[in-house]
Amino acid sequence: MKLMKLNLTNLLLACAVVALSGSCKQAEKKTSQDDKFLAGTATFVADDSFSPIIDEEAYIFKAAYVDANPIIKYKPEALVVNSLINDSVRVAILARELDTAEVGIFKRRTLPPVITKFATDAVALIINQASNDTTITVSEIVKMLNGQSQTDKSIVFDNPNSSLVRYLKQLSGNKDFKQKNIYSLKSNKEVIRYVSTHPDAIGITGFSWLNDPDKDYADAVDKVKIVGVRDEKSKSAPGEYFKPSQSTLVQKTYPLSRSLYLVDCTGKKGLGAGFASFLASERGQRIILKSGLLPEVIPSREINITH
Repeated sequence: MKLMKLNLTNLLLACAVVALSGSCKQAEKKTSQDDKFLAGTATFVADDSFSPIIDEEAYIFKAAYVDANPIIKYKPEALVVNSLINDSVRVAILARELDTAEVGIFKRRTLPPVITKFATDAVALIINQASNDTTITVSEIVKMLNGQSQTDKSIVFDNPNSSLVRYLKQLSGNKDFKQKNIYSLKSNKEVIRYVSTHPDAIGITGFSWLNDPDKDYADAVDKVKIVGVRDEKSKSAPGEYFKPSQSTLVQKTYPLSRSLYLVDCTGKKGLGAGFASFLASERGQRIILKSGLLPEVIPSREINITH
């Protein structure tokens, strides 16, 4: 009789735990889906290569819409895409659009992606201030990445899962960088710091990290310089070298660039759509313009003429 009472007690306790767990999951689900266009809380995942500009956009967005709370988690590009595919998040910021297979996954979930392009970033090559090699051609970059160059320079870039590495693999046609003089570090900041102390290094980094740097690596930025790049296959200027800037990006004379996208797979007009709308708005585009990147739409300038 005592054993039966004990079993009954355990059964009731187990039922209570299951019920509590279910109610917690429902509450969690409700919370994660309760965001609105300009209000509520939602988690986004973003390519960590673009944290400076995304942090600035998010700061202004939250200040303008106090009821909105986008929580942005930064990861390398490969992990950002995995988070989307695994449905742990439904809004991502990437340096590429989804491919056909990835789009198909979300369409089968009846969550077709809504993609907003909002900026263009340059891929910058940097060298130590003491280095005399201030120019390079695209073909020379490709040869270096493929181990076909006689240079004694070391090449450094951020982590192996980053969007930058994917870009360089596409540029070079090399699926795996195994050369002894090519090194991956952990972040764009580490790349800049490394080049600032190694005159024999060439760093490859996002241009956004070189504009208005944070105090923790600003001194390193002062010790590096940007290399001019020439694209021999260019139809407009095959003999000229260009450095990354808003002018060379808009004129398409600087050959190394990548676009930034917000990918919204929520299937609703929630906070993801609200943040995408802000990024594409005149205010959001002005923040891009001020950062040194190229906005998707150049904000208009108002000129007041007084008599």
